[in-house]
Amino acid sequence: MQNFTELNRKLPERRGSALRIKDYDEIYELFDKNDATAQSTRCIGCGDPYCHNKCPLHNYIPFWLKAIASKDFELAFKLSNETNPFPEITGRICPQDRLCEGDCTLNDFNKEAITIGAIETFISENGFKMGLKPEFPKPRIDKRIAIVGSGPAGISVATYLLRAGFRVDMYEKANRAGGLLTFGIPNFKLDKQVVFRRFEWLKEAGMRLFLNTEVGKDISFEKLEKYDAIFLGIGAEKSKTANLPNENSKGVFKAIEFLTNIQKKHFQDKYDKSFEVKDKNVIVIGGGDTAMDCLRTAIREGAKKVTCLYRRDLLNMPGSRKEFKNARDEGVNFEFNLSPKELIVQDGKIIGVLAQKTKLGQKDKNGRQKLEIIKGVTHKYKADVVIFALGFNNQTPDFLSQNGIETDKWGAIKADLKTMQTTTKGIYTGGDCQRGSDLAVTAAADGKLAAQNIIKNLT
Repeated sequence: MQNFTELNRKLPERRGSALRIKDYDEIYELFDKNDATAQSTRCIGCGDPYCHNKCPLHNYIPFWLKAIASKDFELAFKLSNETNPFPEITGRICPQDRLCEGDCTLNDFNKEAITIGAIETFISENGFKMGLKPEFPKPRIDKRIAIVGSGPAGISVATYLLRAGFRVDMYEKANRAGGLLTFGIPNFKLDKQVVFRRFEWLKEAGMRLFLNTEVGKDISFEKLEKYDAIFLGIGAEKSKTANLPNENSKGVFKAIEFLTNIQKKHFQDKYDKSFEVKDKNVIVIGGGDTAMDCLRTAIREGAKKVTCLYRRDLLNMPGSRKEFKNARDEGVNFEFNLSPKELIVQDGKIIGVLAQKTKLGQKDKNGRQKLEIIKGVTHKYKADVVIFALGFNNQTPDFLSQNGIETDKWGAIKADLKTMQTTTKGIYTGGDCQRGSDLAVTAAADGKLAAQNIIKNLT
């Protein structure tokens, strides 16, 4: 350990941009044993490990780094899976630069952080090759819990309930499980077989999965009252809009609708062909990871030109730096300090965007600089397609209020943050539907906490 004085940070190899934009395969190669071991030896073994503290799941990062450095791959696998319901997924999609790697102590010594995300992915995938997989006991507790939604929060609560020996039924409105992991994150970041593999293990452990079953539509919420507890992980899939005139014109899309339809296309499911962007000028408005997903998807779908308009500068862009770099390398054009003023439409179809120049002013009470419009300075961009990637709002199905489940003014489900129980006893929640649009790892942490309290209350 502590080989940071001799070894520099190493990232996993990426396939060349000219090659990878031709398909949807994951762009990062997996570490081999030598790279994973070498990078793990850079850990200095902090007495107060900031990487562990910054991780929403509080993963045992220093411990599994030490295990890998010692080439005890089985121990590393068990430690990684103990605190995390899907480490092979978080290793691929977490914004480590803002979480564990961002708080690595090596940053304070002008040394680059340990490549935690790549090592986390290696631990799982290498373990799977060794024949290891998550361990579950046979159901031994005569209590059954209903989980509504199969996204990260739902996977997490199911995992920990099954580990405790409970019986679990999961209800998902789509024809495939995984929520945004399946339909909102493109394959080049997360191969769908990685997601589906987790569900196979959950089903092997006894979970019953009901697809094409929307609660409140295909099955009434009242029918779930037979369960000993209910967990709501229904996500937040209502796209935010910019409230501009002509937003409903032909060629104007919301990010999640675009990504979902393109994913359905690759599943060879029925999809809306109006979302095709081949040979078109595409503008994506937004600067988060969802915007990066749209931009990089449009490149792979054969768009003529792909441009990102973001109202602040690069330093303030909320998306992870690696995703920005990947998008830029793949041919995306970035235009900063520009905010859409008007969508230009002809015969009901989008033909361009008029954007106004912005600058950053004084900081607000939260320390973020306020956005100011520079009057009289505008830029016009040609567009056949405009995609708004401005985040998500909560949906509020009728069964919430009908069953005493309160929501806040934004539509998020209210919950006791110490237990994740809603305002109705025996009903728990977590993930985006409770906290607003956030990360898969924070949803997993919510599901884990909810499961712990369900177990406590039912035993």
